[in-house]
Amino acid sequence: MALAAQALAQSKQADQSASGYPSKSVRLIVPSAAGSGTDLVGRMIGQGLSESWGQTVVVDNRGGAGGIPAVALLAKAAPDGYTMLLGSIGHFSFAPVLYRKLPYDPQKDLTQISLVANQPFVIAVHPSLPASSIKELIALAKNRPGTIRYGSGGPGTAAHLGPVLLELTAGISFMHVPYRGIGPGLIAVMSGEIELIMPGLANVMPHLKNDRLRVLAVTGAKRSRVAPHLPTVAEGGLPGFEFNVWYALAFPGGVSRPILTKTNAEVVKVLKSAAVRERFSVIGLEPVSSTPEQIAELIKGDQPKWERVVKAANIRIE
Repeated sequence: MALAAQALAQSKQADQSASGYPSKSVRLIVPSAAGSGTDLVGRMIGQGLSESWGQTVVVDNRGGAGGIPAVALLAKAAPDGYTMLLGSIGHFSFAPVLYRKLPYDPQKDLTQISLVANQPFVIAVHPSLPASSIKELIALAKNRPGTIRYGSGGPGTAAHLGPVLLELTAGISFMHVPYRGIGPGLIAVMSGEIELIMPGLANVMPHLKNDRLRVLAVTGAKRSRVAPHLPTVAEGGLPGFEFNVWYALAFPGGVSRPILTKTNAEVVKVLKSAAVRERFSVIGLEPVSSTPEQIAELIKGDQPKWERVVKAANIRIE
């Protein structure tokens, strides 16, 4: 009886704390530099929550080291709802299989709030490559194993692991050429230094109509609302292939359920607003929301796939 009474009292206390939440400014950690894609998403979500809550959401940019120290900072924060983080698939799904000593476990040390955006990625080639579709690219790669060069923003980035997943799925092999960022990689493919790249759609939108880049397909399961004329990889000749790069909000582990539920509802409302949807579209992003359970399941289900990809690419980061 005493334990039941104590649990009831704690539940009432949590409900009361959520009813007045937030009563002060909220810190939103963004694990990248100001001006990056992650930063832009974080600021749009932060602004929407500020307007909805009537409290300031302060964006705290913590770039460097792949954003790992920033996520570790969240994991150590008090689970009171006043510290959250806007991370990506790289922080929640790639990092646990890439890093030998990761200072956090996204499934134990964090509480996911909701998905907030998908960034469609694309497969793009230099026009001199004799491939105008995914089917032709696969056939060419099978005839020329290990010779088609693709660029990335560095080992373990989405633009590296996406092509590895393509190699494994299609039974082909490319040659990886890492650059210091996706920008130099794009310049390299447009100049003909390399033949292929898999960047975010937002990165190639300014180049869709020039003759220095040929975009073959988007990598998601569905066509992008931002560029609906582009087929998916599955439509182009590789059924079942899917590569989504997503962003999500998280609290430290242990935040109360009432605060989590309230914040999730506010995030979903922000993502439905016409202003946010329009701003996302301009930078090549698609708003998407989820329940806390759905994003947690996504991260859990992602791990075996990315373990296989990382093992195939022979990448481990100390």
